[in-house]
Amino acid sequence: MHGTQAGKHTLFGQKPATEPGSGGFSVKLAAMDRKQHWDAVYAEKAEDAVSWFQTRPETSFALIRSTGIAKSEALIDVGGGASRLVDALLAEDFSDVTVLDVAAAALATSRARLGKDADKARWIAADITRWQPTRRYRLWHDRAVFHFLTEPADRLAYRRALESGLAPGGTAIIASFALDGPKRCSGLPVQRYAPETLAMELGPAFTLAVQRHEAHTTPAGKIQRFQYSVFRFEPET
Repeated sequence: MHGTQAGKHTLFGQKPATEPGSGGFSVKLAAMDRKQHWDAVYAEKAEDAVSWFQTRPETSFALIRSTGIAKSEALIDVGGGASRLVDALLAEDFSDVTVLDVAAAALATSRARLGKDADKARWIAADITRWQPTRRYRLWHDRAVFHFLTEPADRLAYRRALESGLAPGGTAIIASFALDGPKRCSGLPVQRYAPETLAMELGPAFTLAVQRHEAHTTPAGKIQRFQYSVFRFEPET
């Protein structure tokens, strides 16, 4: 779940051109401190020990398939980190998959797990609130990045990246803690949403098409309640 200066990004495995940042999380820390926070989380805990771990991201994958996206079309998993969504997509022959996360340690975990198949995906280490997409994606997936943006300026920056990175007519799938979900995660505060309040936050260019709720069981056996919202992006021309 889940850094560079504005307008910059680094492909994983290459030397960063600029200082990485936070992956979009508003914790009122310097960019490097935010990066260090998430790198430390993945360095200190095993992939299957973090609270958001899913053996198979069934809800996300089902919603992606339900959009009718062609397997050759571009999609991006924002805050994908060590998530196994990329595994499921590649196994189903999706051929244009990008994973973006601030934590290089999380991306390294996914690449190691995938082995030679890792080269079938694109990997970007970047702060979503500072990242400027260089292409458009047909589908944007985010499970639990946006809800960490408790500062209005960070949410605005995220929306700008979303609007410039998502193709008109494309689909955004954004999952967050629901209104009855946790108030904090990984020691950080979160902003909880209902699908309707999330739609208001994103603005009129995004039409709520599908909503779903999920009771996620953490590795520690606790229940975290999520909402998943599917939006059609129809900007004014």
